[in-house]
Amino acid sequence: MTWRCTGIRWSGGRPAVGWVADGRGERTSPLLYGAALAFAARGERSCLGVRRAGKRTPCPAGAAVPAAAGNAQCPECARLDRSFSVAADTRAGDPRPYRVYLAWFGPGLVKVGITAEERGAARLLEQGAVAWSWLGRGPLMAGRRTEELLRAALGVPDRIPYARKRAVRSRLPAAADRAGAVAALHAEAAALEGWPQSLERLPCEVVDHGTVFALDGLPDPARVVTAMASGGAIAGRLAAAAGPDLHFSDGLVLDTRLLAGWELVAAAGRTTDVPVAAVPSGGGARQDGLF
Repeated sequence: MTWRCTGIRWSGGRPAVGWVADGRGERTSPLLYGAALAFAARGERSCLGVRRAGKRTPCPAGAAVPAAAGNAQCPECARLDRSFSVAADTRAGDPRPYRVYLAWFGPGLVKVGITAEERGAARLLEQGAVAWSWLGRGPLMAGRRTEELLRAALGVPDRIPYARKRAVRSRLPAAADRAGAVAALHAEAAALEGWPQSLERLPCEVVDHGTVFALDGLPDPARVVTAMASGGAIAGRLAAAAGPDLHFSDGLVLDTRLLAGWELVAAAGRTTDVPVAAVPSGGGARQDGLF
């Protein structure tokens, strides 16, 4: 039985590595800051299929996935997965309540988004939001209209590349300053007209993930992994985790979406020997959403 990595899973507000095996369900392995990690990829990277309502359906073709792809799905499974996504706007009749949030990733890096209320703050952890607050709650389409209203009025983008997020994590202002920035934007959003009547506005209650991500004393990112390869290894001491990124004490950064679909085995005594790119000061190696 082969257990394949599914990337980081934030469970109980803590990072863990997710695993899946056909016929055996899923499990997680907690990650501990300060711990030494050494693992290598084995075999071929495979499509992880489609995950819906907490259950994963294996890829019917058992397709292979390119080593540098940011998504461990074949084109067919990716299209099916996208059709179930809230972002696809195909679920207008979804009866579940949704929440609109304001997420802050660093100075000038802010976005507004929506998430199912039942998921709590999981989406904010998955995106690597350093500080955030709820803005409102209500039906899906009311949340979507509010999201679009606030994006346009506040001049914030619908997505922020991870390269920009990770480039500023080691040089963030103090938690009090982060909270102040979120509170100011929350007040600006609350003062806008045109909110849907069916959306309940929520007060500003800033949550800070600086401690959860272990950002205090984080080393500047120096190198970022660009791809895994069969037999390639990654080794180092885990310093922090934010969103899908693992930060190591030597400045190496690993986007764990690159691990998804691989079988990983212990590699004690090995050093990192996978493709990496230097991270220029103040920016990322690439700006395509993965790096």
